[in-house]
Amino acid sequence: MPRERRTFTHELKKQMVQLFVNGKPKAAIVDEYELSAPALDRWIKKYQQSGSFSEKDNRSTEENELIALRKEKERLKMEVDILKQEALIMGRK
Repeated sequence: MPRERRTFTHELKKQMVQLFVNGKPKAAIVDEYELSAPALDRWIKKYQQSGSFSEKDNRSTEENELIALRKEKERLKMEVDILKQEALIMGRK
C-alpha cells in the first residue's frame, strides 16, 4: 500500500538541516524522523544556497529570466492570435 504524501513545515525542515549542521549523521536523522534521504539532501542543498526552502528563492538569475521570457512569448502569441482573428473579421466587411 503506498504511503500517504506528507508535507513538512519550513520550521521542521530548518530544524533537520540544523541537526545535520551540528554534526548529526544524515542516516540518523533519516531513521529517527522517518524521512527520505533525497528529501533531506534537497533541504540541505537549498538551505545552504539561499537560506530558503522555496523554489522561487533558489532560482538563478538565468532561470528567472527564462521564465519571464516564456511568459512574454505566450503573451505575444495571444496578441498575434487576436490580431489575426480581427483581421479576418474586418476583412469580410
